[in-house]
Amino acid sequence: MDWLEAVVLGIIQGLTEFLPISSTGHLLLGRHFFRLDEAGLFLDSMLHIGTLIAVMTVYWKEIKELIRQPFSRLSLLLVAGTIPTVIIGLSFKDYFEEISRTGITVGWEFLATGCILWLADTMKSRGYKELEDITIMDAVLIGSFQGAAILPAVSRSGLTIAAALFRKIDRGTAAYFSFLLSIPAIAGGCLLQIKDVLGGQAERLSFFSLFLGTVMSAFFGYLAVKWMIALVKKGSLKGFAIYVWLLGFAILGMQAAGLF
Repeated sequence: MDWLEAVVLGIIQGLTEFLPISSTGHLLLGRHFFRLDEAGLFLDSMLHIGTLIAVMTVYWKEIKELIRQPFSRLSLLLVAGTIPTVIIGLSFKDYFEEISRTGITVGWEFLATGCILWLADTMKSRGYKELEDITIMDAVLIGSFQGAAILPAVSRSGLTIAAALFRKIDRGTAAYFSFLLSIPAIAGGCLLQIKDVLGGQAERLSFFSLFLGTVMSAFFGYLAVKWMIALVKKGSLKGFAIYVWLLGFAILGMQAAGLF
């Protein structure tokens, strides 16, 4: 049944990477219930590659333009936003890995994500900055929020979009910049997992399972990006906040009962 587990986790990763509900937190839950343990580390890397393919497909024109003009203003903003993420990730890597392994704070992190989403959604009519108005300080702050999202159940897309809204950035531009900024973050995360993958028990999952999981992650990730862009522009984030609150309380209840 390992191929079915890979497909399910691929769908989870593809949807939750770009919806503001935390892909890492959902994968942690998936690994727990499927009991994949170390084999899940290898699968996680492949699933993240799938979502990287998805977002690069959506923004392929922008990526080509960045390659042609590597010193453009957008390139500078992406670098400024990535640096805080790298500093936070490398400085607290061991701490984040220990939290992810135990999952002890996952419930509280889902609750915190919900609070941030709810607060950000109340600012939906206040954003006025377009892409050309984003400053280096805006990018640094958004990147810092992205760094905090290394915690397993804190949503990367949720925090970066929220940070952009807090900085008075237009909702459509907030989603656009958030997803572009995810490209170096996801790529860097995959590189950091190489050591864990090489030391894990990858033989427990077949190539076919890994392939299916990656394809599902890429496909549903693509759909999630396109849908989320439209939703952030005109919809509400409060439904996601309620969902992660319910999930957080459920996890805390399972932990109290000794079931998680």
